[in-house]
Amino acid sequence: MKENLWEIRDPIYGFIEINEWERDIINHPAFQRLRRIRQLALTDMVYPGAMHTRFEHSLGVMYVATKIFDNIVNECKGILKDDYGYNEDGLNKMRTIIRLAALLHDVGHAPFSHASESIMPHKDQEKIYKHEDYSGAIIKTIFKDVIENNKLNNNYNIKAEEVAAFVEKDYKILKKSFFWTDIISGQVDADRIDYLLRDSYHAGVQYGVFDLKRLLKTIVMIHTDEGFILGFNEGGLHVAESLIFARYYMFTQVYFHHTRRAYDHHIANAEKEILLKLKYKDGKMKPPDNEENINDYLDWDDWKVGYLIKKNRDLNDCNIILDRKHDRCVYHTNEVPNICDLEKFNNAYEKLSNEINQSFVDEAEKSFYNIGNEDIKILKENESGKVEILPLSQLSNAIKNIQAIKQKRIYVPFNEQKKAIEILRKEGLYDGE
Repeated sequence: MKENLWEIRDPIYGFIEINEWERDIINHPAFQRLRRIRQLALTDMVYPGAMHTRFEHSLGVMYVATKIFDNIVNECKGILKDDYGYNEDGLNKMRTIIRLAALLHDVGHAPFSHASESIMPHKDQEKIYKHEDYSGAIIKTIFKDVIENNKLNNNYNIKAEEVAAFVEKDYKILKKSFFWTDIISGQVDADRIDYLLRDSYHAGVQYGVFDLKRLLKTIVMIHTDEGFILGFNEGGLHVAESLIFARYYMFTQVYFHHTRRAYDHHIANAEKEILLKLKYKDGKMKPPDNEENINDYLDWDDWKVGYLIKKNRDLNDCNIILDRKHDRCVYHTNEVPNICDLEKFNNAYEKLSNEINQSFVDEAEKSFYNIGNEDIKILKENESGKVEILPLSQLSNAIKNIQAIKQKRIYVPFNEQKKAIEILRKEGLYDGE
């Protein structure tokens, strides 16, 4: 009997095909919640079109993850069979798990996505829960029935914890299949590929655009001393370059935009103020350590927070968001500051913080979309015909010369901007008009 399939129209890929099993998961209230969580928080305050959600992003990641998986199987079938013993049934099961994990990887995001990471509770004295922890817990509890008891699962016997293991990167469960997690969360992953293209599209910029067809055609599985990772064959060198540049430009122009980061700050503060008022311990979300807490967490989305912000205008950051009088950046370093830049920055912050309350520092290195220092691996044939594994930075001068953004900024309240500028002028630290 022919499997029932549906198509969802998508602005990036045209159509995304889903089966009955995936349709049931998408229709689940906990997944529909993602329609009410914006991908880029309040970035629309800068780029009005950036109103897209985690819902469409999750569909896109499933689409791209499938394309990557299919290309790896096509290019590396011998390795998969000889080294891992995968037959057709094994590959079909893994393909299904990867699709489900990609679809559900962001189901644990808090309202306004990464802007709310600071309201996550502590896991222990040192570590804080991340949205991946919530995603894994939600998959293993709330989605357990819809994953394990769908009739299509009679062909695979997939457990919810197997799907969650891909999101949580649980080596104990995945064991030799661990390398597949790179497809969803790695240096060249479906998550990053989709958000660069999708965020660029909705923001109305071209910074995140690259040749997706070429990327999917040249991505391969590479065996290293640490195990298998995703990389590119030699023909994909330039698309690998373009992927790095896309990350660089989207970070500098969109993700770390000074106004956008100010609103991330205000959203986080407003949520904490609201949670404290509602008697949540330390102004944090409840930990995902039982089903009652998980259901409480799932009750929160952008709509609820937006309503509570409007209802609680008397709270400082709620009022700031509603009036759009966000904190202003009055001083910043270069994108890659030297020692002199940092000394001047510290001096500026000392002068401002002594006279202006509530000034704060924002750092590029602490942004959730930071570029990082990871290097993509390329398979290249040398003069003797031997295939070598080389880092992209060794093959590309352009990439070699890119430096991680470490810019630091000082913000002050809206009504203190003029005062801050005068303080900086007196110290010879203001170079504006």
